[in-house]
Amino acid sequence: MTKLPLSRRHALLGLAALPSAAAAAPIAPAQATLTRLIGKRARDFHLEITKAPAPAYTYNARDGQVTVAASSPVAALRGAYAYLGDFGLAHTSWEGDRVALPRHLPQGRSGPVTSPFQHRVYMNTCTFGYTTPFWDWKRWRREIDWMALHGIDMPLAMEGQEWVWRELWRGEGLSDGDLDAYFSGPAFTPWQRMGNIEGYQAPLPLSWIVKKRDLQTRILGAMRELGMEPILPAFAGYVPKAFAESHPQARIYRMRAWEGFHETYWLDPADPLFPKLAARFLDLYDQTYGKGRYYLADAFNEMLPPIGDGPAEGGYGDSTANKEAAAHVDPAVKTERLAAYGKRLHDSIRGVRPDAVWVMQGWLFGADQAFWTGDAIAAFLRDVPDDGLTVLDIGNDRYPKVRQTAQAFHGKGWIYGYVHNYGGSNPVYGDLGFYRRDVAAITADPDRGRLQGFGVFPEGLDNNSVVYDYLYDLAWNRDRSLPDWLAGYTRARYGSSSPEMVSAWLDIIQGVYTTRYWTPRWWRSTAGAYLLCKRPDVAMAQFEGAPGDRTALRTGLTTLLATKSDSPLLRHDVVEFTRHLASLHLDDHIRAALSAYGGGDIASGDRSAAEIRRLTLALDDLMGAQPWHLAGWIDQARAYGDTTAEKVYYERNARAQVTVWGGKGNLHDYASKAWQGLYRDFYLPRWEIQFAALRAAGFDQGATTERLIAWETTWVDSTAPVTRRVPSDPAADAARLLASLS
Repeated sequence: MTKLPLSRRHALLGLAALPSAAAAAPIAPAQATLTRLIGKRARDFHLEITKAPAPAYTYNARDGQVTVAASSPVAALRGAYAYLGDFGLAHTSWEGDRVALPRHLPQGRSGPVTSPFQHRVYMNTCTFGYTTPFWDWKRWRREIDWMALHGIDMPLAMEGQEWVWRELWRGEGLSDGDLDAYFSGPAFTPWQRMGNIEGYQAPLPLSWIVKKRDLQTRILGAMRELGMEPILPAFAGYVPKAFAESHPQARIYRMRAWEGFHETYWLDPADPLFPKLAARFLDLYDQTYGKGRYYLADAFNEMLPPIGDGPAEGGYGDSTANKEAAAHVDPAVKTERLAAYGKRLHDSIRGVRPDAVWVMQGWLFGADQAFWTGDAIAAFLRDVPDDGLTVLDIGNDRYPKVRQTAQAFHGKGWIYGYVHNYGGSNPVYGDLGFYRRDVAAITADPDRGRLQGFGVFPEGLDNNSVVYDYLYDLAWNRDRSLPDWLAGYTRARYGSSSPEMVSAWLDIIQGVYTTRYWTPRWWRSTAGAYLLCKRPDVAMAQFEGAPGDRTALRTGLTTLLATKSDSPLLRHDVVEFTRHLASLHLDDHIRAALSAYGGGDIASGDRSAAEIRRLTLALDDLMGAQPWHLAGWIDQARAYGDTTAEKVYYERNARAQVTVWGGKGNLHDYASKAWQGLYRDFYLPRWEIQFAALRAAGFDQGATTERLIAWETTWVDSTAPVTRRVPSDPAADAARLLASLS
């Protein structure tokens, strides 16, 4: 490989040479990532690492060769991908790739491109339940490549930790039976790790734990060889019930029950057992996977800290930890307890790894803001060294005032970002205009404190990929007008663009991508992407409707359908927009049916119910064109099993996660999906049970809900085949379905 002279590489970057940890990573793994995307043509790309004070790259293409000079392997890949995108040569996304390189690569140069953020962060602790619990190495390899090509250098890496927890608790004398009762099923491990639940869908097979151990070894190896700094898990204080019962003298709190599950147990950091267990966990983790720098410990994710001075409950807990809302506590007591918790959580990590940084998600500061006032946040952070903590301020598209309440986290490092997706549920939405304005504002904010990076923290993947492409372009300071960005995006994604294509996308953005938060997903505390996806109830006749502009969406979709293109990614997008619009129409018919039946107009109710059936079945057929469906989710799950019993167990776990979830709270349908197999085999039968009950005399919603729950339980326990049907001409099917919508 021809290398540029050092002075020439510095000139390309336009930056002075300064030390960079990522620059020490070898370039061969980055070259291999590029080869996996574009094949042998990667030999025409020459990736060079140059020390720089900030993440940066520049590309220069001439004489059929592309030289990318960058501050790290990830920045080099971002630069190579920017070249491919700028000239419409390649695009990668969750739903597929497009690669079309000419014999002679076009000439051009980028000029210096510098990220305003030291780090670009990715993933959410919940992603490992909603999307990745049954991923194999091939799927993880592709995702890590996607991260690198988008310039992400700090991903969460939460796989494989059950192996370490198992070793820790076995070392503390817990039996295999104790641990069988403790670990939750694969699709629910994130909430087990955060202390929300314990032993749900247990026992977790040892074979899954071993497979995830081996998988995490490969994941971390791939991330580290690209110069990424993965965020790893640490001990946050949650202990098995069996451990709590065997240590009656320890200061262990029975925490409040979360979302209708039974209580969990948290060890006070002031107890001598806490630093011992925290140190042992890190030792075991590092022995298994190697040392890291960033360690995540979320002690109070949707769990109130125990600070009350009321009576203990059965020897555990106090008046705060066991309440749904914060109990009144002397402010001075609250301040000192929170300060002690923060300091000791930090010390439990840094006392063992002096160069380590404690990482915590800042979701709790928005989700439980009645408790986490400005004073409470200040107390919690007060005694933590400024360089000892990084807060992931993940929810600025839901709780945009957290950083102001927290006063930029009082000098601690922090990452700014958005959740965007909840539960892996996949309505079509996002807010591109908001993102552009907001990212520009945060980088210019004089009160941003020690802002260290930007991140996107989706609970689930495989949806709305345009949102993530746009956000990580903004993270690399590539702010262009939306029409200009769309022209480049559609050219790279589809292979061609036009003013008509850009106009269609502008209509679609007006129709769906001006929605920051999808309000229907938690309407009146009932989860579900659309009304169709929610457990039926007569109260849903009062649903006010979904956000967005249907007329604009339909206009843009009609233009896309008229485009003469054989692009698979264009076909994918057309199907996605069609099923979203048709699902909104379905919800209209559901409201009409509920109102008609409720008013005694059986004939009108039956007409609406018939239209619901027609649309649901048509949508289920259409969605067979997409890469994600219930059959595929179940196939992934069953593939993890080594025995018939394990395959059945994993299938039940997978079915439960996307439907009933668990607990006696409101989590059912939280992870609902617009997937083939769910529309036909799960959502439609539920609504037909509801409509049949409404048609009968003496309707009782409570009794009907019990019948629905019983039906759901039977469905989750079933291993009956689910729908698998691929349409022969999805674009034509989408056009016909669109024309049928009134």
